[in-house]
Amino acid sequence: MNQELVRIVENIARDKKIDKEYIFGDLEEAMISAIRKHFGDPEADISVQIDRISGKVAAFKGQEAIDIRDLGRIPAQTAKQVMIQRIRADERDSIFAEFVERKGEIITGTVARYESGSLIVNINHRTEGFMPKKEQIAGQSHKVGERIRCLIYEVKEVSNQVKIVLSRTHPDFIRGLFDLEVPEISESIIEIKALAREAGYRTKVAVVSLDDKVDPVGACVGVRGSRIRNIVDELGGEKIDIVRWNESSQALITNSLMPAKVSETALCFELGRATVVVDEDQLSLAIGKHGQNVRLAARLTRWDIDILTPKEYNHGIEHLTNCVKEVEDGDETFVDKFIALGIISVLDLDDVGPDPLVSELGITLELANKFVDTAAKLAKELAAEDNKKQAESILKQETKQEDSE
Repeated sequence: MNQELVRIVENIARDKKIDKEYIFGDLEEAMISAIRKHFGDPEADISVQIDRISGKVAAFKGQEAIDIRDLGRIPAQTAKQVMIQRIRADERDSIFAEFVERKGEIITGTVARYESGSLIVNINHRTEGFMPKKEQIAGQSHKVGERIRCLIYEVKEVSNQVKIVLSRTHPDFIRGLFDLEVPEISESIIEIKALAREAGYRTKVAVVSLDDKVDPVGACVGVRGSRIRNIVDELGGEKIDIVRWNESSQALITNSLMPAKVSETALCFELGRATVVVDEDQLSLAIGKHGQNVRLAARLTRWDIDILTPKEYNHGIEHLTNCVKEVEDGDETFVDKFIALGIISVLDLDDVGPDPLVSELGITLELANKFVDTAAKLAKELAAEDNKKQAESILKQETKQEDSE
């Protein structure tokens, strides 16, 4: 009997991944509760010791030895209930400790069921993960029994339960997939420097190689696109752009807007804004469907990116030149200086304000205020003109519609 107890403890410890010492402690506490209930004295001086090798149980009330086999059915039932509760608590603690350590890891589980739109995934024989609707990739559905990869996004204790939140939409899920598919990343030869994602649609990943002999983009794409194809298939067809990282913001912005070709880039550090010029035939590519390409490029580079055609850019410079000409002591050399600061329109000049002009260009505060005030006045005039044109356009369309009716 005593050896059987030791074997049972070992089996429970192995199956539930609980330290044996905890289980022996739970057994001793359960027996103490049962004995106190038997004597009807919750404050009784009861001690129980189980030999960890032989399984022999020694119980005492004060100095008097007790044979627990003589206690009867009710104390045994009490011991059983206490034991179940304590082992469940130990198992929760074990699961929590294990998965807190694994937070941010990619795991492979099996789809168990859907519950009110949330996906329940079997991680192992004793643990389920929970994937809310917002953490699922839009447009993807999964069948019961299907193998699925997920990111362990969050681990928390809720109502005496361990809740493991899974995600397939988090940017770190992409990082994890690249780590699995591209050995050079897991070996720290290639590093993912930045990542921007709109789950289910498109992701941009900026990579750099720490070894001059290794091409980071080629390594991530793989032979004939094999590596990137595996990741795209896992994501259900989500587009992935591999961008070559560059410490130069101008070069990085140019790379991030691919496949569009950039003609010119002006950076305004004061506003955190990059003005990018592309030819007319590249405009739709640069902006992307519903503005997705430029939006992801902005998040990847951490610059607010404005896309202009050469015509729009030249109009901005023209208005800026007129602004400079209107200011006393202003000459056209200031236009080039403003452009060098990333100021390419009167709106930019108005937004920047006078202080950067004083500190960067070394001009007086009085002259700087004149430039900014003139720019503000011209900006209002241009806005009024644009509003007038829009109103006229709407009126023309309404008149045309009435004539056709």
